Amino acid sequence: MALRKIKTIPSFTLAKKSRAVEPDEIGSTRINELIDDMWDTLRANQGLGLAAVQVGVLKRIIVIDMNDEDDPESKLELINPKIVESSGEQRESEACLSIPHRSGVTLRPEYVKLEALDRNGEKHVYEAHGLKARCFCHETDHLDGILYSNRLAPGEKMQNG
Repeated sequence: MALRKIKTIPSFTLAKKSRAVEPDEIGSTRINELIDDMWDTLRANQGLGLAAVQVGVLKRIIVIDMNDEDDPESKLELINPKIVESSGEQRESEACLSIPHRSGVTLRPEYVKLEALDRNGEKHVYEAHGLKARCFCHETDHLDGILYSNRLAPGEKMQNG
């Protein structure tokens, strides 16, 4: 396992759409090493989530660590995630490892249902509210080349800090 360098703006890689992980790639040494490296990189940078594109790999893979020991779905590996349902609205501040030292208030759904595969190729459905729903949206946006700075709430601007 290794730390990978996080791409930061203005890297053009962050604006690219990631490709699906093919069925024959799931469970491969290459994909498992990437996921393990993403965990190491996420923890070393004290983030909540990390998309593969943020470490320069255009594959639809996300790791999320909500740091909640009471939630069995606090630590997730998501391959080919897809938001299949959302509702409500939350207006909250977001930050990103790829936009260091900045934050901004975004509009996101309050509730999100997401489908994804795990590293063994098993399909899972996750439901989330609040911060976790925002994290699902933030990270899946990365896979489509969208940064949270493109989702700022009306009248909001990026802030230092």
